[in-house]
Amino acid sequence: MKIGIVDYGGGNLRSVIRALEALGEKATLVSKPESLEDVSHVIFPGQGEFGDCARQLEERGLSQALIQWARADRPFFGICVGYQLLFESSEESPGVKGLSIFEGKVRHFAPTAKKVPHMGWNSASLSDSTNPYWDGLGEDPYFYFVHSYFPDHLPEEIVATRTHHGEAFVSAVSKGQVLGTQFHPEKSQKAGLKLIANFLKTTS
Repeated sequence: MKIGIVDYGGGNLRSVIRALEALGEKATLVSKPESLEDVSHVIFPGQGEFGDCARQLEERGLSQALIQWARADRPFFGICVGYQLLFESSEESPGVKGLSIFEGKVRHFAPTAKKVPHMGWNSASLSDSTNPYWDGLGEDPYFYFVHSYFPDHLPEEIVATRTHHGEAFVSAVSKGQVLGTQFHPEKSQKAGLKLIANFLKTTS
């Protein structure tokens, strides 16, 4: 196993690296398509604005490489904006295309939401507790969130967890070996480390 962390000039790389180190694992940074040839697992920790992240990926030639990786059903874990970019587009950046691995568009919380950004600990209710990604995490594990946007109108078959913050939203998706979470497992202590460890058990 060799873990690659997508480095597009942004993202919460240091926290992910520390989480992997806590699990006894090392990672290499993926900043160009050729770097993917040497890894078995990809983690994409997005941070910042949807459109800027998408442009940075495109400039580095990573967009198409990541699309091919995910569509080949190889181990891929998108976090926060890295999760949002799995979808088609976002209200945050009109006219900018996401990676379109899954159907769905990212939208802002409704005005009725409690507080935006949604920041802090919240539960993620599992759609299917037998999914191996969630092994050992219970029915409603708690994770750490920091976000104002989330993907909506998603195919039900990819929904892995739901969370409530003024309104219900999909806080994680999974299909095959592709996993995406709106929350930050690398900042979610024991539960987050367990989820990352479960992801790393997937085989390329």
